[in-house]
Amino acid sequence: MVVNGIGNAPLRGSYHLIYLYRGPPPLYSVVLSGLTLNFLYDYIMHQDFLRRIPSVNELLESPEMSGFLVSYPRPIVVEAIRVALDDLRRLLVSEGNKGRQTERPDVSAGGNNKDEKAAATPPPVDLAPQAISLLVRDKLQHSFSGIEHAVNATGIILHTGLGRAPLATEASQRVQNVLQGFCTLEIEKDTGKRGMRYDTAERLVCMLTGAEAALAVNNNAAAVMLALDTLAKGREVIVSRSQLVEIGGSFRMPDVMAKSGAILVEVGTTNKTYPDDYRRAVTERTGLILKVHQSNFKIVGFTDTVDVKELAALGQAVNVPVMYDLGSGALIDLQRYGLPHEPTVQESIRDGTDVVTFSTDKLLGGPQGGIIAGKKKWIDLMEKNPLLRALRVGKLTIAAMEATLRLYLDGDHAVSKIPVLKMIVSPLETIDERCKRVASRLSAPARDCLNVTITGGFSEMGGGSLPGERIPTRLVVIHGKKIPALALAARLRDNTPPIFTRIEQDRVCLDMRTVYNDAEVDMIVTALERISTIENS
Repeated sequence: MVVNGIGNAPLRGSYHLIYLYRGPPPLYSVVLSGLTLNFLYDYIMHQDFLRRIPSVNELLESPEMSGFLVSYPRPIVVEAIRVALDDLRRLLVSEGNKGRQTERPDVSAGGNNKDEKAAATPPPVDLAPQAISLLVRDKLQHSFSGIEHAVNATGIILHTGLGRAPLATEASQRVQNVLQGFCTLEIEKDTGKRGMRYDTAERLVCMLTGAEAALAVNNNAAAVMLALDTLAKGREVIVSRSQLVEIGGSFRMPDVMAKSGAILVEVGTTNKTYPDDYRRAVTERTGLILKVHQSNFKIVGFTDTVDVKELAALGQAVNVPVMYDLGSGALIDLQRYGLPHEPTVQESIRDGTDVVTFSTDKLLGGPQGGIIAGKKKWIDLMEKNPLLRALRVGKLTIAAMEATLRLYLDGDHAVSKIPVLKMIVSPLETIDERCKRVASRLSAPARDCLNVTITGGFSEMGGGSLPGERIPTRLVVIHGKKIPALALAARLRDNTPPIFTRIEQDRVCLDMRTVYNDAEVDMIVTALERISTIENS
């Protein structure tokens, strides 16, 4: 290496460097201009600091990682360590770049020792195994935790992100029973011969709704897809323009219809559709008349629509089956509990609908699944469709679905035992008691850190059910004296189990309507105490 200007004088400023490389090619040189000794010094120090990062194997042998290896499989711990170390390297590079971009004393100019030490100080990153173990723990909890129990304090009863309907105790116990060994999924106990996995669920649905036959699939979109593919593939399906909904996750009714092979025929306008609109659209190519429940939005004002009873009569007159995509799948009349009318499956069957499809994890309060109910001749055709095998439900879903449906045979049992229904009908007095339990159990140090009040608010149904309707509730409102609302909400989500809330007016709100048991109340109190201890330390 030859440096222009080397003599007895101290090195200062920027110098031209000539780096000579002798290799297989002929001798050549690269000239780098404008490179300072400060840069080189920083680079060397930075590389030295990177080399101090422990290896994956070193960390695996450390006592700090032993607990992780007990709780998680070794490959997952190894991957979490690798991800954590990669994050550290990126942080070091980023901090090093920031340091080179900021103006600071020139080490090459013979500055004092204090300035030289400041320039040589590596980025403030702790590389001790204890510190790295905290990063690994976060990676394991956030990236490799998978599905886990969560506390829903958002006030959204059917929260899609949080798994929609929680199962009744009877349903979860039934699933646990099925998990413990073999089960009678597709076998007849009296003959020992192969049976049908849907038989019991079908009988229960027919008993509850008055349908002639029923079929279970893995969700309502699958139910719609199977019905369209069976009844209207290559044929026209008449739908009101006001019902061409997007059902969530960017899945749109026209797209579902196109994928099924059905040909969409729109009738009416966005706000008004009349019986004659359907009647004029019927041709020899018509395979189905479809009504779609506007489960996730409302059209208000100057509106008109055709009820399913009138559509069923039209279908009978022109010999075209009528299908109602009911969506939310209510089996009880919610008007009894002060909520707006939500069409029930029983009403749709009674009104003469040939086929009704609905979800089992919304207002029904069961596991994710879809039900097709209606006239036997149409259900029998769907059972013969090869697509059914791709859409069929597994043993755990069947077990939970059967147990949930059984609770509806006694209406009082359904309301008192199915969590979704319990949350809907819970009186304000009960919810207020939960709020008071949280506030009263917080210690004095926690109340010094967190200002806790109780106030009124509103819950929402969510899950594409009763759009725009709000249910009065009571809220635990927390204003952190030392911690902003966003940070407090993040720390609650970082709890084990995670606690999900909502933020209103820069305050964290815990809606106790969706915190539906005492154990979850205790979890909230414990989490708030832990957070306040950290903040007060």
